[in-house]
Amino acid sequence: MLGNFLIGLREGLEAALVVSILVTYLVRTNRQQYIRFVTYGVASAVIFSAIVGTVLQLIEQSLSAKVEPVFAGTISILAVGFVTWMIFWMKKSARTISGDLRTRLDAAALTGSGIAVGAMAFAAVAREGAETAVFFWAAAHANGNELVSLAGLILGLITAVVLGVAFYRSTIKLNLSTFFKVTGVLLTIVAAGVLSYGIHEFQEIGWLPGEDNVVLNLTAQLPEGSVIATVMAGLFNLSAKTTALQAVAWFSYIVIVLALFLAKPSTQSATAVAEQEVSEPAKV
Repeated sequence: MLGNFLIGLREGLEAALVVSILVTYLVRTNRQQYIRFVTYGVASAVIFSAIVGTVLQLIEQSLSAKVEPVFAGTISILAVGFVTWMIFWMKKSARTISGDLRTRLDAAALTGSGIAVGAMAFAAVAREGAETAVFFWAAAHANGNELVSLAGLILGLITAVVLGVAFYRSTIKLNLSTFFKVTGVLLTIVAAGVLSYGIHEFQEIGWLPGEDNVVLNLTAQLPEGSVIATVMAGLFNLSAKTTALQAVAWFSYIVIVLALFLAKPSTQSATAVAEQEVSEPAKV
């Protein structure tokens, strides 16, 4: 549940920041008439994201027992790629995201069409939503408890919305640089578990070797269906049995990604720029 809560919180807050920046800029430039189109675009992006998740689930349910591991493993590897890209994209783009969004919003507003503004808002939020849907699907299947995973995701999204509204109204201030660094580290651990699950699926069908080379067997300590097994799966997407290849991939991914992610940037991170744009009160 914690892993999916982090997914919802992290991706949801990124989307909330985008919406807050757009609305704040429209208010400051006396373009309030376009705010409703931003709302339409965001609502459409949410529906689109839900459709992506539903399609993935429907596809999986229609597959045979032999093909399903191929699909699950492939989506899991893709999801790890998405979340890895997202972690580094936010680290790199936080400094310029506010200015980029305002430039694109200006271009859309100059057309005089609210549809263009709505489309711009849709594109900005739909990317976050699609990533969330794919990674949630993979993480939920990795820990084996879709209902609990969904509850965690929804709770994370609700928390993100509350934080986004609070930012916009300037009722709270949060060090976004620290927030995204901490959640980036935690999501790296969650993504490593999803990667391990994807490898297991490919080993199960013989695409990768070493299915019988189990280096960690905790089935006695973590019996299937037990509370502690559910907690470990929910927190870290870890299964009771781990092969050598899974262990190497899990450890290597965490070490490499965290080494790159936590490396001191060549120029000072300006996540605070986005924070300042959102935390300043909008004058209506």
